[in-house]
Amino acid sequence: MTFVQTFSMSHLIAPSLLSADFAHLGRDLDMIQQSQADMIHLDVMDGCFVPNISFGFPVIEAVAKNFNKPLDVHLMVVNPDALVTRMRDAGAHLLSVHAEACTHLHRTLQNIRSAGMKAGVAINPHTSLNVLEYVVELTDLVVMMSVNPGFGGQKFIPATFQKLKDLNQLRQKWNASFQIEIDGGVDLQNAPQLLLSGADILVAGNTIFKSDNPVDTIAQLKQIKL
Repeated sequence: MTFVQTFSMSHLIAPSLLSADFAHLGRDLDMIQQSQADMIHLDVMDGCFVPNISFGFPVIEAVAKNFNKPLDVHLMVVNPDALVTRMRDAGAHLLSVHAEACTHLHRTLQNIRSAGMKAGVAINPHTSLNVLEYVVELTDLVVMMSVNPGFGGQKFIPATFQKLKDLNQLRQKWNASFQIEIDGGVDLQNAPQLLLSGADILVAGNTIFKSDNPVDTIAQLKQIKL
């Protein structure tokens, strides 16, 4: 399955590696590989843009080497431009940067695309959708944070539903083709409403990895009918 094929499907499921059991990472990766998940979501944190530190290039390279689904890398770092080429070399297929961290967002997205990856813009819960208006033509993905970034297991922010509807309306107004990814607090209860409001990709962490049957949970998220 190629990245292009996967990215063109209806709604997609991206399990978040941050919630996996790192003592049994190979096992959890095998589980995702055999499931109906479309890609894997990797949160890279530097301890500066967000207070937490997650993982870096060795982990990403190991995942890419032993995984045949696309790698959706989400940079939560203060200087994303310095990492673009190395992330491509490590195996990222899609690279998202925070609008709040980019002094020259337009240039950053150009660099990501020039490196051969899909380019994503992540926005924090408080960030206005206006930051997207002048980079629409370079944006393949908008990552809408439905929690404050930096930690897994947070509660979903209900205002996300209205913000998602607003973004979906703007996407139509701009005649844009970017997909919308929801990251944070996604579960089986709010997933249908998120999809109805315009989401294309659901990132799920604890909902999947803390469930009794992760493969079945992924299947339930994937098979939601609207």
